[in-house]
Amino acid sequence: QVQLVESGGGLVQAGGSLRLSCAASRSIDSLNPMGWYRQAPGSQRELVASITSGGSPHYVDSVKGRFTISRDNAKNTVYLQMNSLKPEDTAVYYCNARKRSGVLEYSYWGQGTQVTVSS
Repeated sequence: QVQLVESGGGLVQAGGSLRLSCAASRSIDSLNPMGWYRQAPGSQRELVASITSGGSPHYVDSVKGRFTISRDNAKNTVYLQMNSLKPEDTAVYYCNARKRSGVLEYSYWGQGTQVTVSS
């Protein structure tokens, strides 16, 4: 089992920045990938960015060039740096981690952190 705790959300004006953190309860070395999802009211949860255990990032088109995902295995933490925020980025952001064990894949979620971008 892995517990994930997000932090860093809040209210920011359009054009501003926030950095989200996702702290894991144990080593993240074997968690692959780790990612950030978001869910706006009335919408489905969507992948925003993910990063492999080797450090390769992936971004949804709408955040490319504005968001940066990173992981610090020594601190068991994944970050999402969000710049040039837009009102449409408003959502609850969730941290996710996946682990393969043989033919099984486990998926772990944090409780979410609210990001609100005002226009």
